[in-house]
Amino acid sequence: MKPILEIQQITKEFKLGRRNESYLALRDSISNPFRKREKTANTFLALDNVSFDVYPGQSIGIIGKNGAGKSTLLKILSKITPPTKGKIVCRGRIASLLEVGTGFHPELTGRENIFMNGSILGMRRFEIQKHFDDIVNFSGIEDFLDTPLKRYSSGMQLRLAFAVAAHLEPEILIIDEVLAVGDAEFQKKCLGKMNDISRSGRTVIFVSHDMNAIEQLCNRAVILSNGVLKEDGETHRLIGNYLNGERNIVFSPIQLVDDVELHEFAFEPVEIVSGEDFNFTIQLLTKGDKSPEIQDFCLLIFSEKGVRVSIIDLRPFIKYFERDGNFLSLKAKVENINLVEGEYSLGLFYVINEVRKEVMDIHRVRIKPGLPQHPQVKPYLSQYRGHVELMNKIKIA
Repeated sequence: MKPILEIQQITKEFKLGRRNESYLALRDSISNPFRKREKTANTFLALDNVSFDVYPGQSIGIIGKNGAGKSTLLKILSKITPPTKGKIVCRGRIASLLEVGTGFHPELTGRENIFMNGSILGMRRFEIQKHFDDIVNFSGIEDFLDTPLKRYSSGMQLRLAFAVAAHLEPEILIIDEVLAVGDAEFQKKCLGKMNDISRSGRTVIFVSHDMNAIEQLCNRAVILSNGVLKEDGETHRLIGNYLNGERNIVFSPIQLVDDVELHEFAFEPVEIVSGEDFNFTIQLLTKGDKSPEIQDFCLLIFSEKGVRVSIIDLRPFIKYFERDGNFLSLKAKVENINLVEGEYSLGLFYVINEVRKEVMDIHRVRIKPGLPQHPQVKPYLSQYRGHVELMNKIKIA
């Protein structure tokens, strides 16, 4: 099978700098046409020799930090800007949604923009008419269909742009982080629609900082770093590599109370499959020979948005702290960490020597989706599922 997209040694170079002299008016240029205009130009490689193939039916997530070259690559794929070197071989019709309002005219109505944008995508009039009602219903702009686009809010423009791009059946759909502009309800509709598109056998290229969305929608991922293709492979593995590489996993000791320091706070594995077990180690460093009085101790689990979703109560196990000189250590295993997939931060709540405190974001873990009980049934997307109550059994190692 031939690739539907071939990205062959793409390099994109931008020139940075400014002129050393002030701006010249037209009369200055006419009076001295041979005058040289000195300028300094530094070059910036947005993309550096990027190559990979995309096959029909694949859903690819492009991952990377801000400035990694993701949006530049999508603009080259969409033929908005040419590469400095290399070439793109495309064997299908591309629809792109890169920025709000791209490919739309502000003076035209919503109805007119649907037909114009469809024509730009290579659709015939009867094809656009076939999907017209679905586009309007999905975008939710029925009451404003004959209003000029310049009167629309950015959210309404985004709804219309996504509806056109998604419903006109392109062979390749390219979506940038622009979906983050929409509200939560619209994002859910968009992700559901993109999931339907990927299941239908069409090709999707998706850029997002939402690792959950990429994990649910994409069966392959590409990591860009400083314009260079760093990794290309299976989504779950690459997201784990990316998150582990991006976050600072070096633990720094934390002073809990005057005489007690949190010296070690370690978890294994860093990526946990939902429903499986994980091990943890907590080590306290004390001053003097007297053991601190620990009245309360528990692990706190927070979602990406800072909402506490679980408490692992360690009060029954305080007596299992082992003392070795000035160190107090607890090594244990939590069974069946049954959380929906995503990124979580871990913290502590404690009462030591009558001091009551809470420490957040000490460590980060990632929950990966577990295997379904019925393999023939595909699980619901994570955004449609809530957190379940966490009923833990903790075993001392």
